Formats: sequence, structure tokens, C-alpha cells
Amino acid sequence: MGKKVLIPTDISEPGKEYLRSRGFEIKLGRGIDEDSLIKDLQDCDALLARNEYITRRVIESAPNLRVIAKHGVGLDKIDLNAARDCKVWVTNGPISNTVAVAEHTVLLILACAKRLVFFDAAVRSGNYEVRNQIKGMDLEGKTVGVIGLGKIGMQVAKKCHYGFDMKVLGYDPYVKKEQAPDFVTCCASMEEVIREADFVSLHLPATADNTGFFNKNLIALMKPTAYFINAARGSLVNERDLYNACKNGEIAGAGLDVFAAEPFDPNNPLFTLPNVTLTPHNAALTQETTDRMGLHAAQGIDEVFSGKRPTWPVVIPE
Repeated sequence: MGKKVLIPTDISEPGKEYLRSRGFEIKLGRGIDEDSLIKDLQDCDALLARNEYITRRVIESAPNLRVIAKHGVGLDKIDLNAARDCKVWVTNGPISNTVAVAEHTVLLILACAKRLVFFDAAVRSGNYEVRNQIKGMDLEGKTVGVIGLGKIGMQVAKKCHYGFDMKVLGYDPYVKKEQAPDFVTCCASMEEVIREADFVSLHLPATADNTGFFNKNLIALMKPTAYFINAARGSLVNERDLYNACKNGEIAGAGLDVFAAEPFDPNNPLFTLPNVTLTPHNAALTQETTDRMGLHAAQGIDEVFSGKRPTWPVVIPE
């Protein structure tokens, strides 16, 4: 019998077919809570994780677990130290969702600039004259500030510059000025980007050190006409500070795909504001990207059990 792979939250068919074609047995999980994961993992050799919390207790309770493959990129819900201690491989798919998330970020920028949600609601209520009362803005000639110049951040910069003739300011302590493409002006500090940008877009991984770092102090640096965009991780932002700034007109508004608590609380005060555009953390969930995320996760599992070095290793057992 082949190795068994637990998939707690179902994935699209191409990833599962990839595993079956290579002799793996697939086990669909009964739940994503800690106890259910532990029970389901008892006879499994691999875990293909989506948005479940893979805690130390889960990892230490899985006697046969050799690899955790992340469906997508973000690793903030996997205890990487526990995986390292238990000599469990961790892989992900860092190029699987780049295009989709970058496109979604541009969607949020456009929706904010053109006041899409506001006008949609006005039209549905029969308010035709709103077209002469409220104005959107052009993107041409505006400045987008990209905080984090990884794969997604660079794609956003490229699309904004070449697609809309926007000026791009970027900040990333790991990217040197000479490494940046010509269409990105690298700034010496994040604060400089925030002060100058008409749209401030976050593209950072969530870590224990940056929880809520984008707070009232940084928001206060933004132009009152500027929008805040976040399709990275909700934990990066102090939502109360963002709510106050949007409500009080300290900034023009926000476009958000991610939230501090997920699944999100429908009573989140941000959801009451007409100048905040919201999507349900689905930036990466296009059909093409979900197929690719499943395939890349499956590929990581197969590479480990084939004795190959994974294409995208995150934790490498000693």
C-alpha cells in the first residue's frame, strides 16, 4: 500500500490526481480543529495543509508524519519550529499564487480609486444623480507604495507601472537598490513610502514580530487622500486604528482581502464603512491558482518520498 496523505480541507482535482497517479492514498479529513487533525493523522505519512492551524501538539502526535506541504505560500499557521524538532519536512508553493494575488491587489486599488462599491450601492438604490455628486480618481500619474518587494509585490509594481502609468515607490530591507527593476524607486525607509504614496499596499509575511505593526502611527503618515490596501495578512494591521482613520477621514479608505480574525467576524466595525472595499480572503482562489497550489503541494510530498530535494523546501530535517 502506498503512503497516505491527509487533506483536512479538500483541494481541487489536479493535485489529488497527481498524488493518486504516483501511488499515494488520499484521506480527506473530518475536521480542522486540533483534535480532529490529531485523530486523522494517526495513520498518515503526509499532510497537505490549507488554512488549518498545524500546532506543535498536532505535529508531535503524528507518529508517521514526514512532510507537511502547504497549499499556497503563507506559513504563519504552521509551527515550523515543531516541524524542525520532529524532523518533518515542510514545503510550500511560493510561485503558485503570485499572479492571482497581484491581480486582486490591483482590483482593490481600482475599486477604491473608482469608488466601485459606493457607486454600485447607489445605482441599486436608484440614485442616478450620484454620478454628479461624487468623483473617483484616475490612476495615471498617481503613486503606489509597495511595502515588501517579493514576488507578489514586484508583480503589483509591474502591473501598476506598465498598466496604469503609475509611479512606484518600494521598500524592502532585503532588496538593494541595484537589484530593483527600473520601474521601482527603492526608498530608504518604509515611512518615506507611506508619506508619498496615494495607495499603500502591504506585501509582507506574517511573523511573531510584526503583528499589528501597521498602526495609528504609520497611518498618520499617510495622505488624507490616500488608500490602504492589504491582500497579505490581516494580522499585520491594527484594525481598530484603521477603522478610526477611515471613519474619521484621516485617510480616504481601504481595500482589504484579509482580516485579523479569520473566518472573519461579521460584526467587524470595518464592515460598516462605505469607504472600505472588502473581499473574503479569496485573492488566490481563482480556478487556475487553486489548481496550481494543489499541484505544487502534491509535488512537494512526492519529492520527499521519492528521495529528492523538494523544489520549494521551507524546513529541511537535519
